[in-house]
Amino acid sequence: MRVEVERALADLEEVRDRLASVQRFRGYSSRVAAASGAFAIAGGIVQALLVPAPRTDADVKLYLVIWMSCLALALIIYYGSLALRYARKSGRTARAQTRTVSITILPAIGLGAVLSLAVALHGVPSLLPGVWYACYGLGLYASRNMVPKAVMPIAAAFGIIGAFLLLVPSASLPLRWWVMPAGFSLGQFAIGWLVAREGLEEST
Repeated sequence: MRVEVERALADLEEVRDRLASVQRFRGYSSRVAAASGAFAIAGGIVQALLVPAPRTDADVKLYLVIWMSCLALALIIYYGSLALRYARKSGRTARAQTRTVSITILPAIGLGAVLSLAVALHGVPSLLPGVWYACYGLGLYASRNMVPKAVMPIAAAFGIIGAFLLLVPSASLPLRWWVMPAGFSLGQFAIGWLVAREGLEEST
């Protein structure tokens, strides 16, 4: 009896693994992930040249313009690639998967937007990088059934970095020019490499 139960549990685990592999989304693009990482590097360079360590209200506004622009570009290429895939696919399953992926990270984006607005209204801009790191980590975790399993340590790293930046006593450290590109560029390059390695992008 015990052997039969153990065998049934093993079979159940195998079925679950197969279902997870079927659920994996094969419309991700390593190039899109790499481009997002490149935007983070570009944003860091621009900040280093213009406001390496924001102090005044004018500095903070410029900081926000730089990083909101990077976010907008990253979202445009991400959702643009999903829209192209949706247009190319005629199968109901493929389109349903694309729709699911497109809304998976929206709650994290919405939360990040609300928290960013709250932080700005209360005059504590040093909390912004921590909010962005933590929310992106949540977005990656929400996509856990559709991305390579190896992405989960990256999601955890974003969450840990976000928590550190939110709790660090220094008000100047989180806003320094290297904080955003250091994590987001490496994270996005790593995700792009994992997507390519696991064959989760379709040939065009």
